[in-house]
Amino acid sequence: MQAWRVHTTGEPREAMRLEEVPEPVPGEGEVRLRVLAANVNFPDALLARGQYQIRPPLPFTPGVEVCGETEDGRRVLANPSLPHGGFAEYVTAPAHALLPAPGSLDDAEAAALHIGYQTGWFGLHRRARLQSGETLLVHAAAGGVGSAAVQLGKAAGATVIGVVGGKAKARTAEGLGCDLVIDRTDEDLAGIAARVKEFTGGRGADVVYDPVGGDAYAASAKCVAFEGRIVVVGFAGGTVPAPALNHALVKNYAILGLHWGLYAAKDPAAVLACHTELTRLADQGAITPLVSERIPLAGAADAVQRVADGTTTGRLVVVPSLPDGGAR
Repeated sequence: MQAWRVHTTGEPREAMRLEEVPEPVPGEGEVRLRVLAANVNFPDALLARGQYQIRPPLPFTPGVEVCGETEDGRRVLANPSLPHGGFAEYVTAPAHALLPAPGSLDDAEAAALHIGYQTGWFGLHRRARLQSGETLLVHAAAGGVGSAAVQLGKAAGATVIGVVGGKAKARTAEGLGCDLVIDRTDEDLAGIAARVKEFTGGRGADVVYDPVGGDAYAASAKCVAFEGRIVVVGFAGGTVPAPALNHALVKNYAILGLHWGLYAAKDPAAVLACHTELTRLADQGAITPLVSERIPLAGAADAVQRVADGTTTGRLVVVPSLPDGGAR
């Protein structure tokens, strides 16, 4: 079969190589899946760079979530067992963690439903306890992680403010249903905070969803509401902020960490319950993963690089059955 492998860590476009390799053999408690679609995530770039918290032995295949087909024909969502990741024609995955793919979504949409939407749901509902009528501020609102949070926030009855970078991403955020879109290329930190305060009548954002870190976090701290909650999801901007805890004390807001993988390890029943809720929302049309491109297997390294560079909107999804040059 064909699979992308990393022999030496580095930037995805240079580190990933498409090779002919044997099909993976399932270990104890695992199943083999034919990959129908593999979603591209920022952690795939971190894996290629050797910067992710999990460092599989070299050589390995990136790709942390797929929609796949079991040998008995079931269509499922899975997190592949590294080092046999999803940018390949076949993967192995833990049998106990397979989730049924929603029938209302196609393969690419289903592949993009899992980690980003689970992270959004746990962040907004389990950690921040977002309530209908509250104001939610989402950074990188046009990206894969941010677009999921926007949709989940709207589904929960929140007023959603999206922060994006550039006019094309602003149009995407507007299409997702953001009630206010702020283009950070037009505003400094103080300007972003001022726009949020003005829109909320001086109150600020009740919940902030931050997958960016750095300056995005600094802006959040300036405009979070009394008893607001800042959910720290990741650091795609490349800088890990150092929060001023005296500021959190003075303003009475909470800083909440969110690592979805811990729920998969410590509370798998909650992951299944979340998937049931996400499936219900998808079937109702309340959420639909924003798949901006479906890409053939040959384009996977370039897709991972583009996600790493922050130039994409929505989700890029690798579909092995697409012919080379068949991106759409």
